[in-house]
Amino acid sequence: MTTLEGRPNTALLVVDVQKGVVGEAHEPETVVGNIAGLVGRARRERVPVVWVQHSDDELVYGSDDWRIAPELAPDDAEPHVEKRYGDSFEDTTLESVLADLAVGRLVVVGAETDACVRSTIHGAFTRGYDVTLVSDAHTAGDKSQWGAPPPDQVIAHTNLYWSFQTAPGRTAGTVVSKDVDFTAAP
Repeated sequence: MTTLEGRPNTALLVVDVQKGVVGEAHEPETVVGNIAGLVGRARRERVPVVWVQHSDDELVYGSDDWRIAPELAPDDAEPHVEKRYGDSFEDTTLESVLADLAVGRLVVVGAETDACVRSTIHGAFTRGYDVTLVSDAHTAGDKSQWGAPPPDQVIAHTNLYWSFQTAPGRTAGTVVSKDVDFTAAP
């Protein structure tokens, strides 16, 4: 039910599942395993998989930490978007990639929950996309030393509030990875 006309397709958006991001994150093996399963299903169902990869002064472009987690293997034919800001749409090619694929609905997975994932789901929703967050396929590092809740609570809170997002003409929601339906609205 996206507000983007002529955009009936769904894409799996994989946000920042990079070695230096997920390596110290909460339950990385489980989350990356769930993401790998979804990537495989999307490919089998011919759903576009779009990879987003962050770089900045701490996550240096081309470094080992910058690389996608080794358990995942982006296909050279799949779109790859490089970014420098939290919102994957900000100053990137993501919008044109999705427009070329006629995508109006995103199924979002990745890291970090309280930064780039959250910025991206909000950015997509305000731009008119339907957005499904896969509740067991995103993760965050522990930022409790700076006053944040522990990562499991950050993840739970994000899942809770995203399941209640509403806006005219758009849908949002959460779903566990085993229940992802690339053909259905949230």
